[in-house]
Amino acid sequence: MSLTFHWFLPTNGDSRHVVGGGHGTPATVSGSDRPPTVAYLSQIARAAEALGFVGALTPTGAWCEDAWLTTAMVAQHTERLKFLVAFRPGFVSPTLAAQMASTFQRQSGGRLLLNVVTGGESHEQRAYGDFLDKDARYRRTGEFLEIVRELWEGKSVDLHGEYLRVTDARLARVPDPIPEVYFGGSSPIAGQIAARHVDVYLTWGEPPAQVAEKIAWIRKLAAQEGRTIRFGIRLHVITRDTPEQAWAEANRLLDGFDPETVASVQAGLARSESQGQQRMLALHRGGSRDVLEIHPNLWAGIGLVRGGAGTALVGSHDEVTDRIKEYAALGIEEFVLSGHPHLEEAYWFGEGVLPRLQAQGLWQHPFGKQDAPSVQVPFAGAGSR
Repeated sequence: MSLTFHWFLPTNGDSRHVVGGGHGTPATVSGSDRPPTVAYLSQIARAAEALGFVGALTPTGAWCEDAWLTTAMVAQHTERLKFLVAFRPGFVSPTLAAQMASTFQRQSGGRLLLNVVTGGESHEQRAYGDFLDKDARYRRTGEFLEIVRELWEGKSVDLHGEYLRVTDARLARVPDPIPEVYFGGSSPIAGQIAARHVDVYLTWGEPPAQVAEKIAWIRKLAAQEGRTIRFGIRLHVITRDTPEQAWAEANRLLDGFDPETVASVQAGLARSESQGQQRMLALHRGGSRDVLEIHPNLWAGIGLVRGGAGTALVGSHDEVTDRIKEYAALGIEEFVLSGHPHLEEAYWFGEGVLPRLQAQGLWQHPFGKQDAPSVQVPFAGAGSR
C-alpha cells in the first residue's frame, strides 16, 4: 500500500502566522503577509511537486481567490502536480461545469481533481444568489453529480429534477481521464450523496475514534449502493526534528492569536449550519485554550481562528509518522495537508515524514525520485538544514 499525500494552495494568503477565515468568516489580516499571487502559489506548488505530493487543494468561498482561475494559471508553472479544485455546484450549471472540467483535463494533461463543496452557510450562499436551504442544496448536489458524471461518460442527458433541468445535454469532448470527485459532509443527507456519487470521502481531522465512526458510516451506505469509496483526511501539520521544537512552534502560533479575533471568529463559526464545523468547534469547546491536544499529537488550536479544518498533527517526525499510520490503519488512504507558512512547512513534512513512511513501505514518490520535477526555491530554512 502506498499512501497519497496532497498539499494546499493558500489562495486566501499566507503567513508565518495562521491565516484565519472560512465558513462565512473573512480571512484575517495575516493573509496579507504573503499575498496569494500566481508567482508565490506557483512556488509552493513546485515545491510540493518536487517533494512528492500528488496534488494541491484550493479552497472555495468569498474569503479566497477563485479556485478554477487560480489553478489554471498555476498549472502552467508546474509539470505533474494535480489540482484538487474546490467548487460549489449551485454556482454554475452542471453542463458548463462538466465542460470546464473536460477543458481543464486536456489543457493540463489530466491533472484535475474535483472537491465538491455543497456549502454549509446560507448567508454566504445567498451572497452568490443561492437561496436554497442546506438539505435542498445537498439534494441539488446529487442531481448535479448525476448529470456531470453521465456527461463525462459521453452520454446525452435529459434530466428534469427537483432543482436542475437539462435537455439534450452533451459534451463535444469528454475528459480523459475522468476527474475523481472528492466530497465531505457530516449530515445524514451528505452521507447519502457521498455513497451514491463520489470517489473519495474527505473528513476533517477529528480524533481517530470519531474518524473510524465516519468511515464505518460511509462504507455501510456505499455498500447499500453497491459501491466502494476511498477515504481521505484534511489536516494541518507542524513537524520538527524533536517534539519540543514542534510544540514550541504550535505555542508560537497560539501566542499570535489575538483574543478579539478569536472571539469574533468563534461567534461567526457558531452560526454555521455545517455539522462538520460544529464538530470542529466541539473539539476546543467553542474557543477555549485550556486543553487543545485532544489526542496524542492532535492539536485543535488552528480552529480557534480558522473555519473548516481546525486541527494539526504536532510532534517530531517520528510521532507524526505514527499518527499517520494510526489513521491509515482505520482506512484513510489520502492525506490533504497544510501548514503555516505553506512553503516552509511543505519542506518540513516532505523531508522529515515522507522518507520515514517510505522506509516503512507506506509511501513512494509518485514520480520516482530520479524523475521528480526540479525546483529552485529561494528559501534557507527547513529545506537546507
